[in-house]
Amino acid sequence: MFKTRHPLPGTAPATLTALAEGEGLPTVIHLVEYSPAGVSERIVSTVAELPELGLTDGKTRWIEFNGLGNIDALRAMGEKYNLHPLALEDVIHTGQRPKADTYENQLFLVAQMVYRDEQDRLCGEQVSMFLFNGLLITIQEDDQRDVFDPVRERLRVGRGWIRKLGSDYLAYALIDSIIDHCFPILECLGEALEELEDELLDKPNRACVGRLHEFRRTLVQLRRVIWPERDLINSLLHDESGLVSKQAKVFLRDAYDHAIRIMDLIESYRDIAAGLLELYLSAVSQRTNEIMRVLTVISAIFIPLTFVAGVYGMNFDNMPELHQPAGYFVCLAVMVSIAAFQIAFFKRRGWL
Repeated sequence: MFKTRHPLPGTAPATLTALAEGEGLPTVIHLVEYSPAGVSERIVSTVAELPELGLTDGKTRWIEFNGLGNIDALRAMGEKYNLHPLALEDVIHTGQRPKADTYENQLFLVAQMVYRDEQDRLCGEQVSMFLFNGLLITIQEDDQRDVFDPVRERLRVGRGWIRKLGSDYLAYALIDSIIDHCFPILECLGEALEELEDELLDKPNRACVGRLHEFRRTLVQLRRVIWPERDLINSLLHDESGLVSKQAKVFLRDAYDHAIRIMDLIESYRDIAAGLLELYLSAVSQRTNEIMRVLTVISAIFIPLTFVAGVYGMNFDNMPELHQPAGYFVCLAVMVSIAAFQIAFFKRRGWL
């Protein structure tokens, strides 16, 4: 579900190693500058064209560094903005646990973004952020599949608080978008679980069990992502570096509530999935018991009939009624009577 990349054993800390050929997408740097008066966007060809840190022109800047195919550009970005080497290493080695690390004059944030691809498969991607006063740098592998389009649209039209507040609010908006996009995914999972429950009650089969295990695995992965996302927001709420304002913390509390709601949904669906597995086992056991009951009743009916047929099939010369002209029909009548009596008795006892 999530891309993971680890350093080679024995590699020195803070070492930036280039990705394997064909693994990283070409690097595209997108610069957004905005203020309450307006917004401007442009593609930057080199890191040298990016604005310096600490400009006092009243604008907030968002640098989107998309694609990790150019490791030299990432190094240049680190040198220009004094990004900590350990943080840059975490950017390359994806699959990090969501977290907030404080460095000198900057906050390094890691979030895990969940989305559905073109085949409606659940996918995930790491989003790394460097938060400064008036500047936010986001680094991700593929910007074509992110969940930030609503944030970009709010910036363009000037809706809400996003142009009025600083880079800390922008970081909140991106994290909130990541969390909120989990709701439709969980809604789809909930509907699929309800359909699976109906199918298990109607006709349980092994295919249902396979789908159920897939749902449980997805819920475990989502829980592994959302739980530390909550801790990430909590770290920002208690930030003492001064990079997160009191105004942004008010909105972060709302994102924290959303993360709690998602955790509650995940736990509820995990309980439902566990209950569905028990339901499947109970349904299979009940179906087996019904089959065994029918087979037992049939066997119980044929046991006395087999006994009668066996006794009169021995063909001894001195057996009673052996040479009676109507003996065959009398024997059939007795066998039918025995079977009818047993069926009536089983029905009265509720065994049929």
